[in-house]
Amino acid sequence: MRVLVTGGAGYIGSHFVRLLADEQIESVVLDNLSAGHRDAVPPNVPLVCADVGDRGAVRALLGEYQPTAVVHFAGLIQVGESVRAPDLYYGVNLVQTLAMLEELTRGGVQLMVMSSTAAVYGVPQTVPIPEDHPRNPINAYGATKLAVERALQDWERAYGLRHAALRYFNAAGAHPSGTLAERHDPETHLIPLAIDAAIGRRGALTIFGEDWPTEDGTCVRDYIHVQDLATAHLQALRRLEQGAPSMTLNLGTGRGISVREIVDSVQRVSGRQVPVQQGTRRQGDPPRLVACASLAAEALGWKPQRSEVDQMIEDALRSRLARE
Repeated sequence: MRVLVTGGAGYIGSHFVRLLADEQIESVVLDNLSAGHRDAVPPNVPLVCADVGDRGAVRALLGEYQPTAVVHFAGLIQVGESVRAPDLYYGVNLVQTLAMLEELTRGGVQLMVMSSTAAVYGVPQTVPIPEDHPRNPINAYGATKLAVERALQDWERAYGLRHAALRYFNAAGAHPSGTLAERHDPETHLIPLAIDAAIGRRGALTIFGEDWPTEDGTCVRDYIHVQDLATAHLQALRRLEQGAPSMTLNLGTGRGISVREIVDSVQRVSGRQVPVQQGTRRQGDPPRLVACASLAAEALGWKPQRSEVDQMIEDALRSRLARE
């Protein structure tokens, strides 16, 4: 098996590429480096610097490396930005992905694992959220991911592309070695922002709303360690390779953690105070997102191994301190 990893220089993609290398599985990375980092890709893994929608680059890559499967991480991920600039998100997350799918079809690739999101559900009617929950995204980020999921279903009917759409909740943590980290610019994720506030790299952490209908008034999310996510992608890919039918799975722990609980954990793990300030609610945020992840356990035999909150924050803290 040789795997094309789009967005393989980014946060989750680079952890997956490292896992492939550890498992001695060949890969090639396609990343435009707008959010990824060249040094996050192992030196022995080929890196093609281009957009996934660059048909010529994708066609040349498929011809040269002849991957048998694709794991698709590339795309834009900021919920608030997607509300302000939906055209950008539809252009990158949907239009460019469709262009890539056309080239994959021409190149004979038959297996794909897609990085999807809990944002496809919108405001949940039930929590924990099962995979058959109504899909009513409330932002362009979720809407574009759902559109790609539906495109994959059509591609399978027309061209036989079997796929796994993995709807994960909140990725967190970092490689246990400290050699891979979350490096978004600008950083928008809670845990690295809280850690940076604790260690003095930034000012006070803004909590976006303290009047949500939750136990402590702050948003509740299901945090899953990036290493556990990488493992789930590999297990899904192997199941497809073994002939399993296409699947759509939630990836989460089934446990909700509030913003306040994250702050408490960062303070506990780091031994430092996290300065906070109150902000207004952020447009496009549901108050509570927690996964029902039993289907992933059943279909993949997958169980998170590093997703206890203090473990995730310990790994994230180690990686950020290592980059000083």
